[in-house]
Amino acid sequence: MLAIIIVSWNVRDLLRRCLSAVQAALAAGNLSAEIIVVDNDSHDGTAAMIRQEFPAVHVIEAGANLGFTAANNLALRTLLARPDGGPEFILFLNPDTEPQADAIPRLVGFLQEHPAAIAVGPRLLYSDGSQQSSRRRFPTPLTMIWESTPWERLWPRNPWARAYHCADRSADRVQRVGWLVGAALLVRTTAIRQAGLLDERFFMYSEELEWQWRLQWQNPVAPAPDRSRREHVEVCSQIWYLPDAVVIHHEGKSSEQVPLVRHRYFQQSRLLLARMWYGWVTAALLRRLICLGYQYELIIEALKLALGHRPELRRQRIVLYQQVLYTLNNTR
Repeated sequence: MLAIIIVSWNVRDLLRRCLSAVQAALAAGNLSAEIIVVDNDSHDGTAAMIRQEFPAVHVIEAGANLGFTAANNLALRTLLARPDGGPEFILFLNPDTEPQADAIPRLVGFLQEHPAAIAVGPRLLYSDGSQQSSRRRFPTPLTMIWESTPWERLWPRNPWARAYHCADRSADRVQRVGWLVGAALLVRTTAIRQAGLLDERFFMYSEELEWQWRLQWQNPVAPAPDRSRREHVEVCSQIWYLPDAVVIHHEGKSSEQVPLVRHRYFQQSRLLLARMWYGWVTAALLRRLICLGYQYELIIEALKLALGHRPELRRQRIVLYQQVLYTLNNTR
């Protein structure tokens, strides 16, 4: 009935905690599940640890770092190709997460009780127990210009970012959303068959955003959202947020190992999405504004370095931002 896919890269100890928490959550609800870990060529003994400590877990060794999207698809193809049709539900889980109490059975129960629902996600908490923003509307071009940029830090409570993060609605109630941060997402398998796999043009970042749009637009049960008004899709959305299911998310533990790669793929994915949804002109404008943001950051870091404030950190950031700018200016 349930399969769980976890893509892991060099986070063996966090993955161990994740798998232990998953087993405890399943036991709390007397629920069984097939667990698949796709190892993206880790060099920290991840595969050996799983086989020794969690023998029931199926390990797929990718043999290379395929990226988050392609690695998930590798497991998805295995599940969807089965003669019995595969599991009824598939939970996508990051290796730096820890489901709490009976979080997984609660998510499964929600989809069982709401047959029109496509997907459901939990409340995410940071390691210190504080709320992590995970609910989203779909971005407008203006949102993409402001969100996760230096400009947002200059005006953090701007109306576009607040709307995008659903700040006008309480995080304590069950609600429809445009899409959810993909650290923990339970999806109905029939919806996946209708929408297709994740788009592997996204190595990592933005893939769950694009996919959750596709899951809804091509869903045969729920009414299809208006493609021209993505920002209002939650009105008829069948993707749900369930705050009673709680998952700890130690955010970004894989990508923080390679900051240049993280910045590069994050920005390239945003540009790809902007081009797909809003056209070349919007994507070109966004690229220019992103580059201006990094140039602004370079100026700030250079000033701090001149003042002698944490010089080693400033030098590292200057090199990083220069490399990101070079990448953005030399790739299309």
